[in-house]
Amino acid sequence: MKYIMFIRHAEDSKNKTIPPALYAAIGEFIGDVMKCGIQFDGAGLQPTSAGARVRVKKGKITATDGPFKDAKEIIGGYVLVDVKTHYEALTLARQFMELHRVHWKGFEGECELRPLEVQG
Repeated sequence: MKYIMFIRHAEDSKNKTIPPALYAAIGEFIGDVMKCGIQFDGAGLQPTSAGARVRVKKGKITATDGPFKDAKEIIGGYVLVDVKTHYEALTLARQFMELHRVHWKGFEGECELRPLEVQG
């Protein structure tokens, strides 16, 4: 089963110094997950100032360049995993957020976990 995890946090989190210990812990976590045979892919996202939104509303398409001042929280990163059960995906999401709690004091955010649609 494939899942995507969206990491949400305040946009100004990117303006704060991310502790090197968090990067090290995430690197170790990813290595351990991959050694267990779980497919894993993910990345942090650049700030909304580097992005754009394309919308369809009332039959019209509009594009708006970032930054998005109306956003209270943004998607700051994503992780894709291929696991056997929902519980396994949930456990990985909890472990990933635990790394943030332990290594980045004061960090606030959430991980939204969603299964991908089965194709075919």
